[in-house]
Amino acid sequence: MALYITHKDTKFGIGDKVRVKTRSAYFEGIVISISGRGEGKTFTVRRIGEQKIGIERIFPIELPAIEKVEIIRRGTSGVRRSKLYYIRHSSPKEIEQIYTRSNLRNKIIK
Repeated sequence: MALYITHKDTKFGIGDKVRVKTRSAYFEGIVISISGRGEGKTFTVRRIGEQKIGIERIFPIELPAIEKVEIIRRGTSGVRRSKLYYIRHSSPKEIEQIYTRSNLRNKIIK
């Protein structure tokens, strides 16, 4: 179970808020899981859409349609699990705790 994944020199991990640019559009959300090995690796991104409906999209890391992955907010150091499926049933306030833990741990390290 990987916590980090690399796509074209961009290293991101579980709990990070990312913007994935495909050929046609952007998809912005939180990385909730990384699975697979080698060329078959995939990552799942979740966001809240219209009318507060959760939308999840699974991206293969070797998909040629992915042009760029931008990291909007780091959260990997605040994550305690390798799969964040519990986010599906959490409120935005509870999800924000991931980023608060991450900021606290980064301040302690520095």
